[in-house]
Amino acid sequence: MPEEGSPKRRVRVPWTTAVAPEAPHAAEAPERPRGLQNPLRAQFEQRSLFGEILDWMLAPLLLLWPMSVTVTYIVAQSIANAPFDRNLADAVGVLATHLREARGEVTLQLPMSAREVLRADASDTIYYMVLGLRGELIAGDNDLPLPPEDARPTAREVQFRSDPFRGDEIRSAYTWVEFARDGRRDYAFVEVAETLEKRSQLANEILRGVIIPQFIVLPIAVVLVWFGLTRGLAPLAHLQARIRARQPDDLSPIDGRGAPEEIGPLISSFNEMLERLALNLQMQRRFLADAAHQMKTPLAGLRTQAELALRETNPQDLKSTLRYIAKSTERSTHLINQLLALARAEYQASDPSGFQVADLEPLARDLVRDMVPDAIQRGVDLGFEAADGPAVTIAAPMLVRELLRNLVDNALRYTPRGGSVTVRVARRATSVFLEVADDGPGIPESERQRVFDRFYRILGTNVDGSGLGLAIVREIAQQHGALVRISSPVNADPECPGTLMSVEFEALELNPPTVDL
Repeated sequence: MPEEGSPKRRVRVPWTTAVAPEAPHAAEAPERPRGLQNPLRAQFEQRSLFGEILDWMLAPLLLLWPMSVTVTYIVAQSIANAPFDRNLADAVGVLATHLREARGEVTLQLPMSAREVLRADASDTIYYMVLGLRGELIAGDNDLPLPPEDARPTAREVQFRSDPFRGDEIRSAYTWVEFARDGRRDYAFVEVAETLEKRSQLANEILRGVIIPQFIVLPIAVVLVWFGLTRGLAPLAHLQARIRARQPDDLSPIDGRGAPEEIGPLISSFNEMLERLALNLQMQRRFLADAAHQMKTPLAGLRTQAELALRETNPQDLKSTLRYIAKSTERSTHLINQLLALARAEYQASDPSGFQVADLEPLARDLVRDMVPDAIQRGVDLGFEAADGPAVTIAAPMLVRELLRNLVDNALRYTPRGGSVTVRVARRATSVFLEVADDGPGIPESERQRVFDRFYRILGTNVDGSGLGLAIVREIAQQHGALVRISSPVNADPECPGTLMSVEFEALELNPPTVDL
C-alpha cells in the first residue's frame, strides 16, 4: 500500500450535502397461518378439540420463532456496530488531530509506530486514507471508496457508511478537516475503514446467547401447554363419564356444576333437548295408557256380544245382537279416531313445518259441506255464515279442520232433532274467530272448565261420546296460541240455552295500510 511519498492522484472533493439513500422497501407481511388441519381430511374425519387448540397455540409459535431469530440477528448486528463504530470514529479523530497545513500543503505528522498500531488487528483488516486540500493522496490506501459526490463536507463531524471493497464488506468512518487560508476555507479528507469480522463474531455470540436458551424453553413451553390443555379439558372428560353412567331412561337435566363456563350453553341446549324428549315420551305413554284404558271396555263388550251371537238360535235376537255389535264397533272406531287426532295435535307442537298462511273461511265452508249428511241423519239444521272479509291467519290447516270438526260433531251430538247448528267465521279488529253455536241443552258455567279435560263428560247426558272432543280442541288451540271460550248465544231460550264455542286466532294483515308522509 502506498505510504507518504507515493505517487499522488488528484480527485474531486465533493462540496454539497449528501442525500440519504432511499430506504429499502418494507418486507411484505407473512401470510396469516390457516391452521395445521387439511380441510379435505377434516371434512371426513372427526376433529379433536384438544388437537385444534394445540394446533392454534403451537402454529403461531412455530411461525413466530424464525421471525424472532431474524429480528434478534438484526438487533445483535446493531448492538455489535455501536462499539466498533466508536473505535473507528476515535481513529478518524486521531488522524485528524495529526494533520498540519503549511503554505497550502497538508501533511500527516503521525509516527510510524502509530501507523503500525493503526494497521494491527487480529481479526479484521484496517484501511485508512488521507486526502489533501486539492484531493491529492497524503497517506493510506488510495482506492478506498469515497463518499457520494453530492456529500457536503462538514468539519469534525464523523459519518459512517458500508461499502464493498476488495471482495469484502467494510465499514467506513470519515470526516473533513477544515483549514482557513487567504480568507477562504479548504478541507482535507480523513477516512478509516475495517472489515466486519469482529462485528459478525459479536453478533453471532449475541444471537447464540439468545437462541440457545430458546431451544431449552420451547420444549418446556410445549410440555406446559400440553399439560395445561389436559388439565383444562379434564372437566369435559368428567362430564362425559357422568353422561355415560346415566341410565337409559334417565331424562333428567344434566348438572352443569363443575363444567367449564364455555360449554354452559351446550349443556343448556342439551337439557332443552332432553326436556322435549321427555315430553314426547310422556305423550306417547299417556296415549298408550288412554288407548288401553278406553279400548278395554268396548272390546270386552264386543267379545261378550259376539259370544252371545254365537249361542243365539232365534233370528230376531241374533239380529238385535248384531246391531249392538255394529253400534259398539262404530263407537270404538270413533274413539280410536279421537285418540289418533289427539296424538297428532300433541305431536304438532314439536313440528312447526305444517304451519302456513291459511284462510279459515274456505276451510270452514268445506268442512260444513262434508258434515251435512251427518246433520241430516240426526235431523239437525246445519248452517254456515261467512266473514265480511278475508279471515287469514298463521295455522296448520289439517289441525284447524280437526278442531272445527270436533266442535261441529260435539254440537250435532248434543242438539236435539229439529234444532240448528251454525258455523260462523268472523273478523273483528285484529282477530279471526271460528264460532259454533247450537240450541242444545248448554253447558253450566260450573262445568265449562272441566269439559276440556280428557274423558270428562257431564253427568245426566245420554249422548254417546268419547269425552275427547273438547280436549282435542284445547290442544290444537294451544298449538296456535288461540283462545277458546264457552258462552251462551244471544237471545237464547232459557229452557234450551244452547252453547256458543268461540276460538279466537290472531289475524294476519296481508296488505297493511300505507301512510303518506
